[in-house]
Amino acid sequence: MRHSTLRQLEVFETIARLGSFTRAAEELFLTQPTVSMQIKKLTDEVGFPLFEQVGKKIYLTDVGRELQLTCQGIFEQFARFEMKTADMQGLKAGKLRLAVVTTAKYFAPQLLGMFCRQYPGVDVSLKVTNRESVLERLANNQDDLYILGQPPKEVNAIAITFLKNPLVVLAPIDHPLANKKAIIPRYIAEEPFLSREFGSGTRIASERFFSQRGLKLKIRMELGSNEAIKHAIMGGLGISVLSQHILTLDAPMTHFAILDVQGFPINRQWYYAYPPGKQLSIVAQAFLGYLQQAPKFLAEMSHNHIDTTNSPLPSNKNYGA
Repeated sequence: MRHSTLRQLEVFETIARLGSFTRAAEELFLTQPTVSMQIKKLTDEVGFPLFEQVGKKIYLTDVGRELQLTCQGIFEQFARFEMKTADMQGLKAGKLRLAVVTTAKYFAPQLLGMFCRQYPGVDVSLKVTNRESVLERLANNQDDLYILGQPPKEVNAIAITFLKNPLVVLAPIDHPLANKKAIIPRYIAEEPFLSREFGSGTRIASERFFSQRGLKLKIRMELGSNEAIKHAIMGGLGISVLSQHILTLDAPMTHFAILDVQGFPINRQWYYAYPPGKQLSIVAQAFLGYLQQAPKFLAEMSHNHIDTTNSPLPSNKNYGA
């Protein structure tokens, strides 16, 4: 069989599928003598007859049936290979349009950077905006993919988790609660609170956490970005609940303390979403593969950014109930 050609196997598979030398010749645009010659060479290589003729019909022999199964496997593998090479050719050029909520900007550019290094011909459009605008863009199908901190219940969409998004309580490094252990949520509710705008996924999760415990936050300021909140925290204007990603990939721990509050971190997830029925481009499908590896990629990056030696250590005093 090592001297058999793919052409011979193709001719054999076509005859076996159609049950006719004549029809196989027509499908392959070959003459019937050429088809017969290819099968004779293949039969000689195999050493056993592949077809038997009964009346005017031809049938596969036992060896022929085994070879037909082998051919099906071979051609299926070639079909997969062709699809993969076609995908690679498609990724030499293309465009990826991504819309993300503001907190996702702390990891989305890193993932896009790695993606573009592998596929330098791909043009990327990254829209960073608030949740309300992302939902509006999703509803209007303006982008390829969307990244949000909670499933888009307001809009019909397919949403799949790909990364953990823990929310933590942040305070100034010199805050009185910075070195306390097991702080009960009531103490946090009594502090001046810095909140994101209405409709923010982080704000929704924070308010839900405290309302479930019969508490209401004392919102001192409402700010439209995580940067504004971080600067307000550093300025001593209050505390806040934000994604831990803004620390691991952006702000140094020397400016903040993560308070040890009972019930925290709030365990949330990052989701990628797209409208149901949307035909994702080859580029978008390839980027989804990168999103599935996001935990590994971001763990490596955050390891190089976090300086735990400057994080305040809890004292022995317990602020629990």
